[in-house]
Amino acid sequence: MSTTERPRILVVGGGYVGLYAARRILKKMRYAEATVTVVDPRSYMTYQPFLPEAAAGSISPRHVVVPLRRVVRGAEVLTGRVTTIDQDRKVATIAPLVGEAYELPFDYLVIAMGAVSRTFPIPGLAEQGIGMKGIEEAIGLRNHVLEQLDKADSTTDEEVRRKALTFVFVGGGFAGAETIGEVEDMVRDAAKYYQNVKREDMRFILVDAADKILPEVGPKLGLYGKEHLESRGIEIYLQTSMDSCVDGHVVLKNGLEVDSNTIVWTAGVKPNPALARFGLPLGPRGHVDCNEKLQVNGLDYVWAAGDNAQVPDMAARRAGVENAWCPPNAQHALRQAKVLGDNVVAGMRGFPQKEYAHSNKGAVAGLGLHKGVAMIVMGKMKIKLKGRLAWYMHRGYHGMAMPTWNRKIRVFADWTLAMFLKREVVSLGAIESPREEFYEAAKPAPQPAAPAQEKAKAS
Repeated sequence: MSTTERPRILVVGGGYVGLYAARRILKKMRYAEATVTVVDPRSYMTYQPFLPEAAAGSISPRHVVVPLRRVVRGAEVLTGRVTTIDQDRKVATIAPLVGEAYELPFDYLVIAMGAVSRTFPIPGLAEQGIGMKGIEEAIGLRNHVLEQLDKADSTTDEEVRRKALTFVFVGGGFAGAETIGEVEDMVRDAAKYYQNVKREDMRFILVDAADKILPEVGPKLGLYGKEHLESRGIEIYLQTSMDSCVDGHVVLKNGLEVDSNTIVWTAGVKPNPALARFGLPLGPRGHVDCNEKLQVNGLDYVWAAGDNAQVPDMAARRAGVENAWCPPNAQHALRQAKVLGDNVVAGMRGFPQKEYAHSNKGAVAGLGLHKGVAMIVMGKMKIKLKGRLAWYMHRGYHGMAMPTWNRKIRVFADWTLAMFLKREVVSLGAIESPREEFYEAAKPAPQPAAPAQEKAKAS
């Protein structure tokens, strides 16, 4: 950590908003005008829309993440957590990966912590559930699912086999529908290489408390998505929640009970709970309360955007929609980050700041290889696509939205190679405990018990 007399702009979070806001600030700032410090528990940013494809092996996991130190050159990147912020003193407490916590003074503050999985006190969920918010979870899900096929192929116990081949997904939004579509595609391919496992032996279940899936693309495309997944043998239960999943025994509100080793939780997100310790005004659902210029209300030196911010949707409000707020998606996050970066520099110089206003351009979702839905908004016209064309739109949009040309090229290269090479279906489950085998080899051998006669002499 460097010490400097220059004003410090502290960016809390290195996700989509944090990365793009820091880059924008560095680009607009004059030489040595301020110090930009980015703090995040991870040294990389994850492009979350690609997590389902990473879980299915369509994209290499390394190509879904962007190293912060490489992309925000000129900024100070600290790997750790901001635990508390004293707004009166303008001091943040940093807890690094190792060592004791320390205080870091700042002059300007950007809150870009994103969101965490929204969970409920369901018995067994903490022990059995698998989230889909980070690349580690996507890799873990892929290894876990393929490991279940290995178990089912090798066992003679029908109960163990049935539990291994039952996959339960909770949440029918983008994350849930895309993940179950990609994973089902993967295991359908993988089953070709197993003698004792067929797709017909597997059971995929998608559960959602709402009355439809994929609400972001509208009711008609959402219905198409539901019918398409069901045509692939996926059971979908709407207006249903999960009551418990202790030891993998899943009990649904509609009375259905199944045993499963795989319970994937994608039932929405919520603002990072650490925001409550930052001395900021929060909205009713825990978001940072911002105005149309992305400034935190009542604090002219603090800005926020993305999933952890409550930002007025000025485009919708001008169209007559009262109390409209920007939805938490990558489309808004990218554009908010650029406006936020400009406004931080303008605020630092005492210049007027810009208002954030962006009209929704639509939504795209992939449901596996060559399958998808897309709604494109062009003025007052909505173009609805489904099938292969929508899948191309999904890949094209997110491929170009991926930060940096380095990662764009790598992602498109993965897709191009996949056109000619078969999908990898190798489970690397041991990667989660790589030292276990070495430990077994290196640990001291147990000493043989002393003969009874020597024990008697010793006594």
